[in-house]
Amino acid sequence: MSKFSRRQFLYTASTTAASTVLLNACTSLNPPAPNQPQTTASPAVNVGGGEGPEITTARLGYIPIFEATPIIVAKVKGFFEKYGMTDVQVVKQASWGALRDNVIIGSKGGGLDAAQFQMPMPYLLNEGLITANKEKIPMYVLLQTSTQGNGIAIAGKHSGKNVHLDLSQAKSYFTQLKGNKKPFTAAYTFPGANQELWIRYWLAAGGINPDTDVTLIAVPPPQTVANMKTGTMDGFSTGDPWPYRIVQENIGFMGALTAQIWKAHPEEYFAARADWADQYPKATKALLKGLMEAQQWCDDPANRDEALQILSGREYFNLAADILAPPMKGQYNMGDGQPAINDFNMGPLFWKDSKGSVSYPYKSHDTWFLTENIRWGMLPPDTDVKGWIERVNREDIWREAATEAGIASADIPTETTRGIETFFDGVTFDANDPMAYLKSLKIKKVAL
Repeated sequence: MSKFSRRQFLYTASTTAASTVLLNACTSLNPPAPNQPQTTASPAVNVGGGEGPEITTARLGYIPIFEATPIIVAKVKGFFEKYGMTDVQVVKQASWGALRDNVIIGSKGGGLDAAQFQMPMPYLLNEGLITANKEKIPMYVLLQTSTQGNGIAIAGKHSGKNVHLDLSQAKSYFTQLKGNKKPFTAAYTFPGANQELWIRYWLAAGGINPDTDVTLIAVPPPQTVANMKTGTMDGFSTGDPWPYRIVQENIGFMGALTAQIWKAHPEEYFAARADWADQYPKATKALLKGLMEAQQWCDDPANRDEALQILSGREYFNLAADILAPPMKGQYNMGDGQPAINDFNMGPLFWKDSKGSVSYPYKSHDTWFLTENIRWGMLPPDTDVKGWIERVNREDIWREAATEAGIASADIPTETTRGIETFFDGVTFDANDPMAYLKSLKIKKVAL
């Protein structure tokens, strides 16, 4: 599989050494920063499921982007404790490569039991495709943390060139840059995962081949703003608040929101090592119950200001709440003459969106991410997508946890597919026929 070469693996792993210091420093959570919201946890309860969890501790990893919000909120607001998980540690990771490596190590080795993930990282771990020695790390996808809340930021030097949602109007400009031997260079945060897939889809929809017309590189989310300031990057795709900081700091503008590319799209996931979840099934469901309650709390607009105060803490995002507020509330000054967006439902959502459940891990969504990996030559065409999903996607555990937690039946999907999905360029995806989707795409690497 050429995409995940040894060189690229070593690149994504290069930040691990630095993150080890961070991991060791975060073995126990730092005390809350001054003026941070404090909540006394409710007494532990057993909602359905009989006895309490087999274990009360877990180590969960996250990256400081909005997709991590439910994990952080569940810790700070005491939702994990409510379901008997009284000693959950949420541990900030320096990069996706570091997060991956700490999941491989597992908590017994000082790493992680579960974490926030871009898709399809859990599948790539499960198949040993992003491990140093091709060791397979069995994984379970358990919950979707959020939808939307992601964007593609563009350096200000490209203002006035129509580098917006519909890139067909900027195709000649990209061709000119390539002809001048200064191809447009954009970053994502981990090879083959959703933030690379968003920017690839956006480019290809505008007639720009992401493999031949531009240069794509991987960098950790916190470095994206710094690299844009120094002029070493023309654009990047990552989770908020990092793209929007480009606008706030007058470095550039928003090329597109992923909510524009695919409204109510799946964003990131909560996944666990299968050995941990199998050993502690009640603890696994207790974590999910805490996350579900956090997701519902986060989706109440009345709670967003408190959520922002929590995230702004030095042990979490370490950014002022007023920097985080606009994108968290769906308020985007797009820049470069584009209309501003002021719509709560265009920002990150955590429990429900316009298409139904956010939290439920639809198998059809996993199918799209894996199909996109096939599209770009990251996985072979004969990949057993259905078989992979049956082994890794544990929507059955999500259903059990939701039922035990007393979630209304209306909020528990009855189908593992969300139906036909439609993208901004009119392309549709039916998880029951991914081959038809691949055949419909004009720009792709896979040969059909």
